[in-house]
Parts: sequence; C-alpha cells; structure tokens
Amino acid sequence: MSITDSIRAQIPPIHEEGYPFIGVFALISLILFWLWTPLGWLGCVLTIWCVLFFRDPVRVTPTREGIVVSPADGKVSLIAQAVPPAEMGLGDVPLMRVSIFMSVFNCHVNRSPVQGRVDRIAYRPGKFINAELDKASEDNERNALVISTPSGRIGVVQIAGLVARRIVCFVREGQNVSAGERFGLIRFGSRLDVYLPEGAKPLVAVGQTAIAGETVLADFRLGDGGRSYRTD
Repeated sequence: MSITDSIRAQIPPIHEEGYPFIGVFALISLILFWLWTPLGWLGCVLTIWCVLFFRDPVRVTPTREGIVVSPADGKVSLIAQAVPPAEMGLGDVPLMRVSIFMSVFNCHVNRSPVQGRVDRIAYRPGKFINAELDKASEDNERNALVISTPSGRIGVVQIAGLVARRIVCFVREGQNVSAGERFGLIRFGSRLDVYLPEGAKPLVAVGQTAIAGETVLADFRLGDGGRSYRTD
C-alpha cells in the first residue's frame, strides 16, 4: 500500500448529505480570502469542521437478535422512565428511555438500533431548545420511528437541538432495517431517544460515550453467549 493509499484509508468517508454544505463553506472561505486573508483561514477551519461533521465511518455492529445498539454517536445524557410521544402509538405507560446527546463535533449519521420492520414514522415540528434538557423530548422538533422486533417494539426519536434545523430520515414505513443500518441524519447538534420495551434494562450509564451501531444499549438475551457482527 502506498503512502497516499494509507492516508486515504485513515480518512472516513463523507455522507452525501454533506457535500452541498461543504461546498458552501468552501465558497465562503474563498470569498473571505479575497476580502481579508485571516478571515479566509477562519473559513478554512470551519470548512474542515463541516467535513468532519458529515463524516460517515464504517462501523462493526453486533447482529444477534435481542441486542439494542446505540443509534447515535455522543454522550448518554439521560436514562429514565418516560411516556413515549403520543404519535408513536406506544401507549401511555412509561417506558425506559435512553437519551444520547450529539454535540456539533460528533458524527451525526443515525443508525438503526435493532433489526426489524419500521411500523411507523411520525414527524412533529417544534422548538429548538438545548437538546440536553429533558423537556427537549416534548418541546423540540422531532421525527419518531417505531420498529417491530421479536423482542418487542422499539421507539427511536430524532430530536432537533439548539443549532439543528433539519432532520433527515432515509427509511420509510414498512421497510425492513438491519441493526446498525443508516436511517437518518440531523444537522447540526441534536439528540436521539430510544424507548425500550417493558422489562428491558439498559447496559449503559449516564455520562458514557456511545458509538452509533456499536455500543450495546440493552440486551434481551443476556444468557446467550454467541454473537455475530456486520461491517458497514
């Protein structure tokens, strides 16, 4: 392998959603260079940040039935019982909710936490308060997915944050998804909530760093030993 190939292998791929934004940042940088060189260098820094924001690295996902993996990169910010949003149709009984906060420096490609069938997708407009706050689950713009699995129905909610103004969903109702499969993206800084079926216990702690498609949030079959993986 040449030095060029080795360097290229270390650079994660960029999600196609990011190219228009990267192009705008690069164009603004050129204009800033024309106006005043120091501003141009600042634009270059912001362009590099934009490239990193839309990175889409390969992940190795455990695929055994009963595992719930993290749908997002970020920090586990909340673990608590909470009533799911009404539009999800999961009832009014509190379920265990695991919240993952994504800062503007995290990878923002979202991945399915389980293998199953997307039964429902429900978008709701809302506010753009700090996504780390508990009330963001109720007040902020959000897009909710309900995925049916043999272990029960899993709820996943993309929540816009203080900076985010656009939630993107790549899947549709009735579609089958694999654990770790890309299903959406949020721009720029946000949060994901995962609602676990009744009886499920989380295997993460508040403050823990989660990696989308790799970190196991919960396991319904803790007694089983064997696990398999998919790389994507």
